[in-house]
Amino acid sequence: MSRRHVPAVLGLVAGALVALPAPAAHAATVKVGCSVPELVAAINAANSSPGPDTLQLARKCTYRLTSPDPVSPGNGLPVITSEITIDGRGATIRRDEHGNNVAKFRILFVGPTGNLTLTHTTIRGGFATDCPAFPAPPGLACGGGISNTGTMKVTRSKFIGNTSSSDVFAQGGAIDNPGTGSVSETEVSGNHVIYTGSATGGGAAGGAIANDGPLTVTRSRLTGNTATVTKDTQSTAFAAGIISFAETTVEDTVISKNRSFAPGGFARAAVSNGIPAPGRLTVTGGAISHNTSDAPHGVAQGAGIANNGLMTVSKVQIGYNRAVATEGTARGGGIRVGPFGTLDVNDSHITGNTAEAPNGTAQGGGLDNPDGGTLTARRNEVLRNTVTAKGGTAQGGGLYHGGGTTGLGTTTLEGNTVTHNRAGDGGGIFKASGVLTLNGDIVRDNQPNNCSPLGSVPGCTG
Repeated sequence: MSRRHVPAVLGLVAGALVALPAPAAHAATVKVGCSVPELVAAINAANSSPGPDTLQLARKCTYRLTSPDPVSPGNGLPVITSEITIDGRGATIRRDEHGNNVAKFRILFVGPTGNLTLTHTTIRGGFATDCPAFPAPPGLACGGGISNTGTMKVTRSKFIGNTSSSDVFAQGGAIDNPGTGSVSETEVSGNHVIYTGSATGGGAAGGAIANDGPLTVTRSRLTGNTATVTKDTQSTAFAAGIISFAETTVEDTVISKNRSFAPGGFARAAVSNGIPAPGRLTVTGGAISHNTSDAPHGVAQGAGIANNGLMTVSKVQIGYNRAVATEGTARGGGIRVGPFGTLDVNDSHITGNTAEAPNGTAQGGGLDNPDGGTLTARRNEVLRNTVTAKGGTAQGGGLYHGGGTTGLGTTTLEGNTVTHNRAGDGGGIFKASGVLTLNGDIVRDNQPNNCSPLGSVPGCTG
């Protein structure tokens, strides 16, 4: 080869080298010892490296966080800003709650660029003091265990004893999801969302999970969580299990033994959506059972489900939930539909729910549509629900229907069985106003009567 051809050949080689794609970044797996500094260093290194990283925690280790992250003091660990998998292998990451000067911080925050997969890990004792997705107005608190503003996938994990507390508004005792998230085969139990303020009209929402979405929850358990507000502030404690402010799908999940407590205020359900929520809340399979909405001298609006947006419920066991309001108003032991709600409930069992209001007003033991919403119920069993109000008014053991202030509320029943329900009046169905239709439904053996007032429900007698 002549010397004058060498530059041309080198140029072709250089061009070929420039044209070649960069080698793909490979996933890295890092074993993390049973040490908080090692875990912090591993997250920082993973955030700084290209490509996905897996952090494999020490088996069954407890990583005890004694102070917040210095860069993001609302969180115990560094913000997740890249694609990271935390494989806990049975480990626990918890906030240290002992000592005289216990710092308050959530455990994990996924930033907008972050993508976290969390598996086989217990998140415990987190305490939210801020709301990263909604910094204004100041004082909001979101996600005691984890707040996700990026992408989050939680599998086979546990969230236990986390708290979100605020004197303005608090949501998501364990998990707050303004990003894109999924939770599967996970236990979320004993978490708390608390409004501590003295102003009128505060709120605490989502004792276990709050979603600004989208979010999917599958094959999980949300049990023993609470939502509470300050006494006599006319504030709202709602969705002690899960609150939906955006598109939310819940499948084959047990939501039980959760409690919303609002003395002198509004206690609303274990499962609820916003007022109204822009996305649909869909619940399929599983059970919503043994939950309580308690509002002494206030209003309990649904114990199992409270819907004031778009919602579909299919093949769910809705049983033994209790809406109670001593000297107040209790509505919807099983399900309550609000004035802006559109609810379809199909092929479900609505059994053994109660609405109780000693010296007050109780309505709708199984189903309650009192304020002008739209309820369509097909092929459900509405069985042995009860309304009681010793010294007060008790109506609609199986169903209470009212048209609201406009008189336009609509309830359509098709192929349901409404039996063995009890109330002071309208043991099966009580219709106050609005439009209620039956189509092939069985309404019988209710006490003291099947439908009231007499003749108000065409096709129903006795």
